[in-house]
Amino acid sequence: MATSPPHPSYPIGPAEGAPLAGPGTAGSLRHAHWWQRAWVRYGALSTLLAISGLVILALVREETGTEGFLVGLGLAVLPVPLLIAAFRWLDRVEPGPWRNLLFCFAWGACAAALIAIVANSFATRWIATATADPSSADTLGATVIAPVVEESAKAAAVLLVFLFRRRDFTGIVDGVVIAGVTATGFAFTENILYLGTAFGTDQLTGGTGIASVTAATFFVRIVMSPFAHPLFTVLSGIGFGIAALSADRRPLRRVAFPLGGLLLAMGMHAMWNGSSAFGEYGFFAVYAAFMVPIFGLLTWLVIWTRQRELKTVRAELPAYAAAGWLTPAEPYALGSMRARRIARQYARRHVGRAAAREVARYEAYATSLAFLRHRARRGRAGSDFAVREGELLGELWRRREVARPALDHAARITAPPVPVTAPPWPVYGVYGYGPQPTPYPAYNPYRS
Repeated sequence: MATSPPHPSYPIGPAEGAPLAGPGTAGSLRHAHWWQRAWVRYGALSTLLAISGLVILALVREETGTEGFLVGLGLAVLPVPLLIAAFRWLDRVEPGPWRNLLFCFAWGACAAALIAIVANSFATRWIATATADPSSADTLGATVIAPVVEESAKAAAVLLVFLFRRRDFTGIVDGVVIAGVTATGFAFTENILYLGTAFGTDQLTGGTGIASVTAATFFVRIVMSPFAHPLFTVLSGIGFGIAALSADRRPLRRVAFPLGGLLLAMGMHAMWNGSSAFGEYGFFAVYAAFMVPIFGLLTWLVIWTRQRELKTVRAELPAYAAAGWLTPAEPYALGSMRARRIARQYARRHVGRAAAREVARYEAYATSLAFLRHRARRGRAGSDFAVREGELLGELWRRREVARPALDHAARITAPPVPVTAPPWPVYGVYGYGPQPTPYPAYNPYRS
């Protein structure tokens, strides 16, 4: 049975006692071997991705020609900002670091694309040689080999973040965002190849305008289905997200859900690639009957999960307000995306851009703290709960002078007064500590 985590202790500043726990404690000063140092790992990973990028660049350029490559690049980049912005919007409750997204996009565009091109080509040629039937080999390669290879290559990035950036991977939304950005990078490189090849075909046949192969390829891949690859890989991301919500003592679930999500991604990818085998209108039938409804269902699931995350923030943070770490208004303000935005705007308008960034970091750390306590109450926080809680509280405490006035202002703006006789938690002053000189403006802490 899960037990409730210990009640957060009263904040002690540097003048009153020992410093707060954080990354700079003695545990982080232990000597590490050279291969365990962060700059070594980042350098090795960056080198690997850079080499993959150069190789895939050479392969695509060889396939399409320089002019075709430039045309494909210019057209393929169009949906990328929109997809990245959409995934970043989904991640606004507890935004992950940009370095994770940059790694995922680079992995999809370089490493995963290189693996897919090499493995698909090798497998298709081997099947064609073994069966002496190139036509069947191409069909089998597109409907069986490609989904398995491509979804496995993209899921590898999700697995790496899940294993090595575990603190940034806490639930379904994180899995969706990481998988979606990885697949966006993969689709970007693949679209360059397809659009560049189509342009080369038009150069040979004289096709121009809307009747050209380039226009048809652009319509199918960029206009109709820019979300296809992200949609497939998001199924793997959801599997990893459910695994992240599972307790460490349930290893079977932590393996079964990612594997199940990967198999679903492969199956959906195979259906999409094989849609042309269903007749003249097979592509449109699969698009309308499967792709669009599943896209709508997954979009609803992610938005619903995001709303649940905001409710978790409002439910878990009052314990820290009661202990004096937060002001009474902050649990409500931090559980409302509108209030968060108003707080950042207030800080930017009255103090500057640097203050707005500090408020944004404060919001992110407070959200992580709420999720950590929520996992602890369900027995899923791990043995480092107290250390991690101390680190997050320390980050909040260092930014309180900038963030608190902005969040208090946002709470007053977004929460209309309600008749209450007393707040549901102890009040320790205007900012949560010390004597209470004036009553804090009333607000509804559970208003959605």
